[in-house]
Amino acid sequence: MKNLKSLLLYSAAAVFALTSCDDDDKVTGPTGNNNKVIEVSGEITTDQTWTSDNGNIYVLDGRVTVTGGATLTIDAGTVIKANPGLGAIASALVISREGKIMANGTATQPIIFTTIADDIEPGMIKSPNMDAENNGLWGGVIILGKAHVSSSKSVIQIEGIPTTDVNGLYGGTEDGHSSGSFTYVSIRHGGTNIGAGNEINGLTLGGVGSGTVINNVEVVANQDDGIEWFGGTVSVTNALVWNCGDDAIDTDQDWTGTLDNFIVVNPGDRAFELDGPEGTNVTGMNHKIMNGTVYMGNGIELIDFDDNSNVDMSGIYFFGLKAGQITSGYSGFAGAGIGSVANFEVTLEGLTLADVLSSINATVVAKNQNTVGAAKNSNDFSWTWAAQSGAIGNVGL
Repeated sequence: MKNLKSLLLYSAAAVFALTSCDDDDKVTGPTGNNNKVIEVSGEITTDQTWTSDNGNIYVLDGRVTVTGGATLTIDAGTVIKANPGLGAIASALVISREGKIMANGTATQPIIFTTIADDIEPGMIKSPNMDAENNGLWGGVIILGKAHVSSSKSVIQIEGIPTTDVNGLYGGTEDGHSSGSFTYVSIRHGGTNIGAGNEINGLTLGGVGSGTVINNVEVVANQDDGIEWFGGTVSVTNALVWNCGDDAIDTDQDWTGTLDNFIVVNPGDRAFELDGPEGTNVTGMNHKIMNGTVYMGNGIELIDFDDNSNVDMSGIYFFGLKAGQITSGYSGFAGAGIGSVANFEVTLEGLTLADVLSSINATVVAKNQNTVGAAKNSNDFSWTWAAQSGAIGNVGL
């Protein structure tokens, strides 16, 4: 009821005329908080800039897609909220393989994507009314590119977008392709169901090329996965996934980039689901997951390997574990899989290695005495809601 109450209060307080961002001559407002609300829907086919000037708040009404060679620029400190909706009318921001995004926040002015039920305003990082467990209230952010994917076709349809929408296509042969830049961005309360148990990830990266810059990203309370890669070559640094409903980190379709310096707190299911290539167009290369810290909480499983997972994992610290949160599918890459696992550390607190990591070797260390994991004593994650709310401090990070 808390989410519904917030939404009703927001709607009652905000008496405004809505306009598309395509209409530069109109500015909506004011609301009860003296913000100017700009509603956006449909396709963005010409260059647009979203800014927090004058207290602007942007509202996604349904699926908003950047396409036609357009670039969407989002200035530091901008707040984007999304209307609720299920199925084909779920609100989401999609950057098609023909579009580009330049969303560059800063540590003091991150860009925030959230639900319309959130009372947050430009200049805030912590929500004044939402809990970090409220999920599934809108879709998420989907970035698509022209890099390779392993499948029977070089270009395929992304999950979370109806097959009737050609803007959901991703993949190709341009591994160095750029979809733009996405830095210091917090994505919150997403993952709504679009049908048949198919939810949208917090951040979906489909065939995104290595020319794309993605770093300093936070995903909070997404009903489905935190970050999921479908092929592509893009790398991500400084990522934090907190309270996702399914897997925190999910890799598919022969992604060959790197995830470096990351934190996972309280995955709903697995910390990692690492699927091997499928179909054809397989590179024979690995993706890399390195220098991460994982607090498992009530999560179900540490790592789920496929028989053919193509991954090199190193420098990961696991703690906050329970018996039964075991790693599955790992066979030392002796079968069809290629890859390596090295330099794992784990705090057991009454458990044994067999309780959690099974056949994977790891060094047992006292809590927070780890020598591997996300960078300690740095400001890499101090800008996040998770840090500023005390959530990661409460688990010893």
